[in-house]
Amino acid sequence: MMLPKEDSDIKYNEALKKKIARLKKKHNAVIIAHNYQRDEIQEIADVSGDSLALSQAAVRTDAKIIVFCGVDFMAESASILNPNKKVLLPVKEAGCPMADMITPEKLRAMRRLYPDAAVVCYVNSSAEVKAESDIACTSSNAVAVVKSLPEQKIIFVPDKNLGRYVQTKVPEKQIIVWEGFCPTHIRVQGEDITKTKNLHLGAEILAHPECNPEVLDLADHICSTGGMFNYVKKSNSKEFIIATECGLLYRLQKENPDKKFYIPTPRLLCATMKLTTLGWVAHSLENLVYEIKVADEIRERAKRTLDRMLAVTGEKKEVILASY
Repeated sequence: MMLPKEDSDIKYNEALKKKIARLKKKHNAVIIAHNYQRDEIQEIADVSGDSLALSQAAVRTDAKIIVFCGVDFMAESASILNPNKKVLLPVKEAGCPMADMITPEKLRAMRRLYPDAAVVCYVNSSAEVKAESDIACTSSNAVAVVKSLPEQKIIFVPDKNLGRYVQTKVPEKQIIVWEGFCPTHIRVQGEDITKTKNLHLGAEILAHPECNPEVLDLADHICSTGGMFNYVKKSNSKEFIIATECGLLYRLQKENPDKKFYIPTPRLLCATMKLTTLGWVAHSLENLVYEIKVADEIRERAKRTLDRMLAVTGEKKEVILASY
């Protein structure tokens, strides 16, 4: 007698979880997962969070192998932090479309057009692009980073929406934005927020700064994913409209069972973040694939870019990434 498909899937997933736990122990590995990952991936992770939490975990762990359930630029940063550890990305195709919108060659060409401008690089970029930049930033510290620079002209790559948001906070400087964007956050429109708000009049609107300006104009609070967790925890509100990738709801609901959360559109789903499955994590641990390495020359230059950011924000030297 065959089991119903749902029961069969549950049994298969439970078997995979046991296999992952066994292989993790065998290889002295740690699994870290971004907030946008599938629910079941966040469930098995030793650490889940935004890029700040994950980078801290990567540095502090005693594990010899880091299984990074996220996208390639995050695994690269873990490798930059841990050149003597093996960093694995379970799905080698798990990239970031926004990070791919800027290349070192294109950035060098833009520098030639604006030789008196400083380059501020969002952490959502490749190690090679970081190596060509003057300083890095995150969605939570971008304003502080830009304000800290003596230059009046700033080339901001690769996210135009975050760059435009920074411009509203630092009007005294000229922000030259690269025309890159997050294909997930750009899908939510102002009308999606308005319609959802009309259905939940008491709900607060939280938006990631990668969203369109029209969405940010409607938000009650603009912050990174890590900022959203902190805000919701402290807020007296009981309902929230969350304008970021839908994976965030897993942990938000888990940590705040007495509160309700609404995604304004089903289009807020990052396909590459969802590529990682339990099967791929098991495959990664079983075969120790796919290793992410950053060449020493690139790693050293990229790390300097990130260290300059840390000097501005006063964070500990071992923290290289921050809120995605």
